Amino acid sequence: MYIPAHFQIDDIPVSYDLIRKYSFATLFSQHDGLPWATHLPLILDAENRYLYGHFARANGQWKDIHNQMVLAVFHGPHCYISPSWYETPQAVPTWNYVSVHVYGEAELIDDEQVIQEHLQELVLKYEAPDSPYRLQDAGAEYLAALHRGLRAFRIRITRIEGKAKLSQNHSAERIQRVIDQLERIDRDGEQEIASLMRANLATLRTRSDNSK
Repeated sequence: MYIPAHFQIDDIPVSYDLIRKYSFATLFSQHDGLPWATHLPLILDAENRYLYGHFARANGQWKDIHNQMVLAVFHGPHCYISPSWYETPQAVPTWNYVSVHVYGEAELIDDEQVIQEHLQELVLKYEAPDSPYRLQDAGAEYLAALHRGLRAFRIRITRIEGKAKLSQNHSAERIQRVIDQLERIDRDGEQEIASLMRANLATLRTRSDNSK
């Protein structure tokens, strides 16, 4: 991923947090000699060493993914930035966003206990705390059929790249202008980007004060 130095996420725990928060990813690999992508949730293990997921068995991507180097892209918040928000007309539109790329070697999983634990973790992650749904309530026969219809895998993480494009290449005054405009837009992407920009701006101002 192209990452200018001022947009790079150097703090690896920040990348881990983004992976967990925005866990519906796009997984890229080579299949039948062509690039192939599947959109699916991926779970980061407690030791931050592996990503766990599963394909529908009918999705042919799994057939040649074992031992292949793959790329998982985690898409954070993003939004359009209008040059009309700046103090000068000599500007062009841009897009602010946060993204994490994870590279690693894929391994297919056949262990039924590991597969069951992965599915259970998915349910616990996404179901509301007060939800009455429990995976085991579906019954052993139904779950066995479910397992036959999927191919579970894990990705051994070898490299993580994080990018947060939050107008860091602009002045503090311009960043504040953008934040003010974004906070007026009642959409999740704009609100999340504004919050991240505000936190980043506070950090920049603290560093500036400490250097005086």
